[in-house]
Amino acid sequence: MGNNVKHIKKGLAMLVLLGLVVGCIYLITTRGKETEYMKVPEVDPDRIEDGIHVRTGLIEADGLAEVVTHCTSCHSAQLVTQNRMDKEGWIATIRWMQETQNLWDLGANEAIIVDYLVTNYPPVKKGRRQALQDVEWYVLEE
Repeated sequence: MGNNVKHIKKGLAMLVLLGLVVGCIYLITTRGKETEYMKVPEVDPDRIEDGIHVRTGLIEADGLAEVVTHCTSCHSAQLVTQNRMDKEGWIATIRWMQETQNLWDLGANEAIIVDYLVTNYPPVKKGRRQALQDVEWYVLEE
């Protein structure tokens, strides 16, 4: 059994070495040549599609820039969209972040941010879950 383990270890070492050699050859032969898969598409960080800020998923409206600047520098925009609140709730959340999470004083931007959040992410009464919509039902065949 000891010989089998030695052979397996030797085979694995050779595979690793072969991979390194092939990788080096590839790097040498492609040096300075940009291949199609190496190209990174340029993405406009402020692009809006269908009324949605593409990078964050937030609704395009007055105050979007302030929300993106002050809110998404610390956490995901999804945290904003999943926590729908009224004005008092958003202000209380901002105060909590300032007291416990080192959120800076928002100054005049606070009113703009709160107005944006209340307008675009107010509380929604849903019940346990939203009703399914636009479902194409089908009969299961036995």
